[in-house]
Amino acid sequence: MKLLDYFKLGWDQLKRRVVVTLLCTMGIAIGSASIVVALSFGESINQYSRTQMSLYLKSDEITVTSGGRAEGADPNDPNSAKPYELTKAKIGMMRTFPYIKALATYRTLNQFEFEVDSKKGYIDQIFATELDTLPAFGYELQQGGPSEQENTIILSYGATMGLFDSQISKARQQQLQSMSERDARNAWREQQYIAYPVYQKQIVLKPQIYRSNDVGETVDIQIPVRVVGILKKPEGVPDDMLIHQKTAFVSPALGKRLQEAIIQMNGGKVKEDKNSSQTAEYNEVKIKVDSSAHVKELESLLKKLKLTVQTNLHREESMQNELLIVRLIFGGAGVFILFVASISIIVAMTMSTYQRRRQIGIMKVLGANLGQIRNMFMVESALLGLLGGLVGILVSYWVIWGINIAIMQFAPPRSGAQSEILFISPWILPVGLFFAIMTGVLSGIYPAIKASRTDALTAIKRD
Repeated sequence: MKLLDYFKLGWDQLKRRVVVTLLCTMGIAIGSASIVVALSFGESINQYSRTQMSLYLKSDEITVTSGGRAEGADPNDPNSAKPYELTKAKIGMMRTFPYIKALATYRTLNQFEFEVDSKKGYIDQIFATELDTLPAFGYELQQGGPSEQENTIILSYGATMGLFDSQISKARQQQLQSMSERDARNAWREQQYIAYPVYQKQIVLKPQIYRSNDVGETVDIQIPVRVVGILKKPEGVPDDMLIHQKTAFVSPALGKRLQEAIIQMNGGKVKEDKNSSQTAEYNEVKIKVDSSAHVKELESLLKKLKLTVQTNLHREESMQNELLIVRLIFGGAGVFILFVASISIIVAMTMSTYQRRRQIGIMKVLGANLGQIRNMFMVESALLGLLGGLVGILVSYWVIWGINIAIMQFAPPRSGAQSEILFISPWILPVGLFFAIMTGVLSGIYPAIKASRTDALTAIKRD
């Protein structure tokens, strides 16, 4: 018999036993859909976690800072810390290390207000770094780009949102008085999410200082800079999170000027030492590695320079281990359901063997061998698995669609957020179908063996 003949016989038997076929198909479909949904949950959570982690922690980046003082060193001796300082010579050695995709010096400056077109905004952090290295570190520009001019700044998309205008604010407050509290809150939120066009405009930076009473105070020091670039709005990040990501990037030279202004503003004096930690152009180095697999090797090389090295690789590994546990739990539930479905197939096919004893006996009398009878039942079981797998894929899409609808209905609306959280990757579908077919095949082994051992003459005489 040819393979096509086996499929024809198997399909014919499935059509004759419609009720049994439907029950077995639904059992496999539920199990197959459980595996597809479980894998989809794991994949969706994994991608969502990676996306959120990449916004703040990147596993292929290394942060290098000074190593501090040696144990037992005199804290009053300025020379005791020099072997552990982050110097230009050490940075030059770092550039010769393998696996480095990009290297940039960084200094972080906190809390600035700015004015533009009679509007006020604020920046939480200004990073003084080599601006031409931003693309290598994953920063995409929506407008403009780095400039060779010194008094230039690149703003994040969030820094352009929610700028305050006193005149417009007074007019809006009068309008809000006639609205309900809910409508007023929604109107205020919509205003905060509006990005103001500041590209190629001059803004005036004003540093903020905090007194002993923790009250922020803006000192009358004005530093005009021109906006030469706006970072691209991150995809999938809701506006209520994006509005709090107010950062900016300036050149190391401008960053040094800003730091000196802050020191003088606080009543301090700028030290003349160029290597002083107060006025140095950097206090840390960030390294972009070509692959996270090389982070540990590069980390060991950096530690030989007596520097402090920080990576996020252990956090990614911890997250992957936690997600693996979640996947195993969901996958185990799906496999258990498939196991229960396989029992129903074994019972159904065994009953079918008993009901078809006369047919099996006639086939043996006509010359069918044991292998042909076993193959007939095995193909029939495989067809049951295939039907169940296809129905299970359809059911899994309905389940994922329903969960996404429920999330969108019950979760508070977030402008700019992803419309779908759960999804089914293409590689999951053949996996679910494979498990369904294998369940059918394995479940049909015992009935197939039992059918092949049926005595032909006894079966014909009894029936």
